[in-house]
Amino acid sequence: MKEKIAQKAADMFIHYGFKSVTMDDIAEAMGISKKTIYAHFKNKTELVKEAVLSVYHSITCGIDHIREQYDNPIEELYEIKKFALTQLKNERSSPQYQLQKYYPDIFEMLRGMQFEKMHECTVQNIEKGIEKGVYRDDLNVEFVSRVYFMGINGIKDDTLFPLELFPKHELMEEYLEYHLRGIVTKEGLKTLEKFIKTHHDD
Repeated sequence: MKEKIAQKAADMFIHYGFKSVTMDDIAEAMGISKKTIYAHFKNKTELVKEAVLSVYHSITCGIDHIREQYDNPIEELYEIKKFALTQLKNERSSPQYQLQKYYPDIFEMLRGMQFEKMHECTVQNIEKGIEKGVYRDDLNVEFVSRVYFMGINGIKDDTLFPLELFPKHELMEEYLEYHLRGIVTKEGLKTLEKFIKTHHDD
């Protein structure tokens, strides 16, 4: 039951925001009493933390599965982007800013975990790309990895990238292409352009 509550809360927080969803809302949506929620979580902050961790682990498991499946590093990034969009398909705005405002400690914990995971994934992706000759061999891997992380987080800022101008799927597509064009070799560019053409033909 604890896991079900955390998953339902996570869905509602992503849809409606961390501030506006109350314990009463979650209880009503699940058809249970608020007392049942408090039997598993002593307060809303504890539930927010558990919900955030639930989403984080779900996404990282999905990304790890993709990384095991795809040998081409460019294809791997496109598949991760596609997966990330399915996870956030109903996201009207970025919940991370409400999380940062109302639950700063949880936000900092999550950001640290995200950086560690993404840094590991990006470094391995770049090293694989260099080995396969699709990424330039003169890249500063640590620099590129950190800039990529900053960019992925930066485009979630709705004040800089308002949804009416930058729909989420288009924004992620643009940013991924921007990132890859800066690091691919001539050989890698052929693969990248194939993915760009395929996307535009869809």
